[in-house]
Amino acid sequence: MILMGKVSKSAKAIDILVVEDNPGDIRLLIEILRDLRLYNNISIARDGEEAMATLHHKKISKDPMPDLILLDLNLPNKDGREVLAEIKADPELSFIPVVIVTGSKEERDIVETFTLHADSYVNKPLDLDQFMAVIKSIGNFWLTVVKVPEH
Repeated sequence: MILMGKVSKSAKAIDILVVEDNPGDIRLLIEILRDLRLYNNISIARDGEEAMATLHHKKISKDPMPDLILLDLNLPNKDGREVLAEIKADPELSFIPVVIVTGSKEERDIVETFTLHADSYVNKPLDLDQFMAVIKSIGNFWLTVVKVPEH
């Protein structure tokens, strides 16, 4: 699923890939990202296999790659660790910032994802207001502050 947003015509188009299997979290992420008005397209992948298929399709079709990937760890079919490892092992994808957004607070998950070259690790807060604040700060930081190579 791709959602279109509004960004000023002078702004660079921004694409975000959200990899999340929880429909409630997907709806909330979309709402928060819409409020930020920093994107043009949000693509949704509901499992790891769909995420990798989306990225491989973009490589073949020469469609724009995501500027940011928000990746849950605990996904059906192919988990987030496997997706992260594949992304970071692929020279055409490895430059894309991948932010782990997960409910896991396990130290081993944090260590493993940074070993696999995650760009950051964020816990999903249980409180709605905190969750909104966290996602807004991720969007503002990765899409307005950080500079990554053009792709």
